Amino acid sequence: MLDKQKKKELAADYTQTFRLMGVYQIRNVKNNKVLVAGTMDLDGARNRFEFCQQTRLNTTHEIQRDWLTYGADSFVFEELDRIQPREDVMVDASELRNYRSEVDALLELWLEKLQPYDEAGYNRRKHNKT
Repeated sequence: MLDKQKKKELAADYTQTFRLMGVYQIRNVKNNKVLVAGTMDLDGARNRFEFCQQTRLNTTHEIQRDWLTYGADSFVFEELDRIQPREDVMVDASELRNYRSEVDALLELWLEKLQPYDEAGYNRRKHNKT
């Protein structure tokens, strides 16, 4: 059994470990509609998706109707792009914000490329404030 100090050290190491970040899509293989999203943790996003498939539950509002219509097995998780780490360990909050900005920029590029809106996808268009 681990003592409290060792648990704290392991938890600190885990929170500072670099996680794969990037852009992914959840694709409906029956109608090819996609939901494109960016994440600071690609493995975590994949794990959540697989958990949803196993439990037959879906927490993504945009795809809920098709999830119920076609079934969980009709959806696949696909990594589109990832950010390569500059270091193995996160140093500070400003570095994390820089990575978040990179993820957001990559997401915008993929949204522009794939246009996953309306009949092509589950993403919602951003409304411009005028």
